[in-house]
Amino acid sequence: MSASRPPYRADEVGSLLRPQKLKEARTAHADGALDDDGLKAVEDACIRDVVAKQEAVGLKAATDGEYRRSWWHFDFLTGLDGVEWVQGAAAIQFSGVQTKSESIGVTGKVGFSGHPMIEHFRYLKSVANVTPKMTIPSPSVLHFRGGRQSVSKETYPDLDNFFADTAETYAQVVKAFYDAGCRYLQFDDTVWAYLCSEKERQACRDRGDDPEALEEAYEGMIRHALAAKPDDMTITTHLCRGNFRSSWISEGGYEPVAERLLGSLPYNGYFLEYDSDRAGGFEPLRFLPKGEKRVVLGLVTSKFGELEDRDGVLRRIEEASEFAPVEQFCLSPQCGFASTEEGNILSEDEQWRKLGFIVDIAKEVWGEV
Repeated sequence: MSASRPPYRADEVGSLLRPQKLKEARTAHADGALDDDGLKAVEDACIRDVVAKQEAVGLKAATDGEYRRSWWHFDFLTGLDGVEWVQGAAAIQFSGVQTKSESIGVTGKVGFSGHPMIEHFRYLKSVANVTPKMTIPSPSVLHFRGGRQSVSKETYPDLDNFFADTAETYAQVVKAFYDAGCRYLQFDDTVWAYLCSEKERQACRDRGDDPEALEEAYEGMIRHALAAKPDDMTITTHLCRGNFRSSWISEGGYEPVAERLLGSLPYNGYFLEYDSDRAGGFEPLRFLPKGEKRVVLGLVTSKFGELEDRDGVLRRIEEASEFAPVEQFCLSPQCGFASTEEGNILSEDEQWRKLGFIVDIAKEVWGEV
């Protein structure tokens, strides 16, 4: 198994805490006190700095921290044809906290006619000396949260056409990133983790959707999106149970989706949350096919600053190896540190200590990062 290709033994999910300078610039821009060029200049400088910090801590892949986004998913999805912001929408309820009242809706035919994040990647690539990694939401995310109600019935009286258009849109997105030089792309996906929760499956039924039928539809979209992926491009996915201000939404082990997820979906790697009991045990890893695919164990939490016990993490890796070869594992935080611009409740110093800790553990377990 090549150590030179991602996912790496020590890796990260994507988002990073926003520095104060960037927060102030975004506020000034929203207030009309800073123009687009001024905001871009601050973003560029902050991204250049955070890439250098990732390299200095020993990571072999670097992201832009999602510094140009307010949300991990909405900013990308609204850049697609036919998708619009919905201001004043119901806030998303996490455990003990709510998000801003914003959402998205499909108001026209979903398509791809260019996207600003292609240029965002080009800038990342220009300042990175390690592998530049880009993160975008999975195609399933465009549908699941709002379900049928969020997709125009005038444009899509038949949801099968919506799924087909979204799948083809993502196939074009993959090609566009590849043509821009991207060789490490990640589909961030709350949906498969939510489908591990009976509460979320019931909420899906209450919206008028069938969760088992959706699993098939989502698999079909992902398969189509990745069908023409070049061999020298790695595409991973990250499963998330919710990550906002150090809170969460869903719980439940991977067993309900593991066989389809690990055994059938054509990803090169899987970032799986394993930082709390909400994720269940390692038994679902038995469905990981022997070979080149990797599971990135999210054993280090991004939600709080206290550093994990080294021996405890090593024990957890050993426990996981009872169900799949340790050679097919990597290590990362369980999620990003700032899935929205507000960020989780820890300091930047604590964030960097966690990433350095992951690098050190990877060297100890696999002799490489």
